Amino acid sequence: MTEVLSITENILDIAVTISFAGIAISLLLLLYQVIVGPTQPDRAVALDAIGINIMALAGIMAVYLVTSKLNDVILLVGILAFLGTLSIAKYLEKGVIIDRDVD
Repeated sequence: MTEVLSITENILDIAVTISFAGIAISLLLLLYQVIVGPTQPDRAVALDAIGINIMALAGIMAVYLVTSKLNDVILLVGILAFLGTLSIAKYLEKGVIIDRDVD
């Protein structure tokens, strides 16, 4: 039984390492897309994808550390990424984020 647990831990360590590397590469490519992106909507989509990758990074870190304490971080990043996407979409559509009706 101890041998099976040892093999499982090794497989999990390898999977987590590969996942960290994949997310790091993805974040670098998305950062390039945010900086060089040809249009503003492309940059907005890349920023949203960066938020999703950060959530995945926190989730994999929770698996690696064997804790559930990072679930709140994942939710917070998700909410902030959603609000950021909404504000960017409103800015791209109307040109302003906060409408001020001055009569």
